[in-house]
Amino acid sequence: MKIALLVPAPFDTVSGGYIYDRRMVEGLRGLGHEVRVVELAGRHPMPDAAAEASAREAFAGLAANEVPLIDGLGLPAFAPLAPELAARMAVALIHHPTSLEPGPDQAALAERERTLFAACGRFITTSVYTARAMPALGADRLRIGVIEPGTDPAPRARGSAGPGARILSVGSLIPRKGHDVLLRALARLTDLDWELRIAGPPADPVHAQGLAALAEELGLTARVSFLGSLGQAELEAEYTEADLFALATHFEGYGMVAAEAQARGLPLALCTGGAVADLVGKGAAILAAPGDFNSLSRGMRRPLFDTALRAEMAEASWKAGQALPRWDDRAAKLAAELEVAGHG
Repeated sequence: MKIALLVPAPFDTVSGGYIYDRRMVEGLRGLGHEVRVVELAGRHPMPDAAAEASAREAFAGLAANEVPLIDGLGLPAFAPLAPELAARMAVALIHHPTSLEPGPDQAALAERERTLFAACGRFITTSVYTARAMPALGADRLRIGVIEPGTDPAPRARGSAGPGARILSVGSLIPRKGHDVLLRALARLTDLDWELRIAGPPADPVHAQGLAALAEELGLTARVSFLGSLGQAELEAEYTEADLFALATHFEGYGMVAAEAQARGLPLALCTGGAVADLVGKGAAILAAPGDFNSLSRGMRRPLFDTALRAEMAEASWKAGQALPRWDDRAAKLAAELEVAGHG
């Protein structure tokens, strides 16, 4: 097959969604498919004029035999082209509908997605949770396929060797990731010995500055490190030396970083926004409702000081992590979905 992946620029963005896209492109090419990545300019997901112009140009530039595969982050920019998408049986790759994320553009994005979900020939979602949410926005459930992200085999985390607990959180510094919730939860646990290391790019600079200010306001500056965007080797070292993984997200279409933590046998402290709780093994995590820093704090207290409980959680996490999907067959599943959509 010839496939054109239409995705907001830059394609090397550090996020779970972009990692998924890059791994799929790599896998499809490895299977012999010809994949062209078309980076869309402008603002996304709520498109500006530049984004819509880029979408029009990208779609007009498709070869007659190319499969249009549109990343959901850029899909709203194609709303004026809904009839063209229907005619080409375009396939949408939905990490999570953009209109499920709270914000001032939520209603406008929902309107665009309803139009586009009625037009697309097929949908690839990255979790069962997202697949269940799609029909409420007008998607035909019979046109939805699920391909969860994979994980790579990884060595088991060694931990920090104490005396306190090292907590790792991975995610862009944006409101949805809930780093402020995690900070407020930990501010109630200063009688315990812990440090928090947050790995993720300051994708929302204003929010990133607000997180630093909040850490100072809560008296946590000496305990919290904002690591910024890390390379793979640096991130691997953080996973290896962590004692507990925490993600206080408000919403995840899947939760790749939590899966990566589990693949390394790390105990987990999570907020259950979106699909993230679905991938957690029994006994591997403490769970709290999104935004509920009181419950998160209460849940984290015991594993932070009780090393025996932490070891039990780590064993459960490791066992569950070994059963997670691997990347080996993900691209083949995507190719099969494209064939189901009529592009084989």
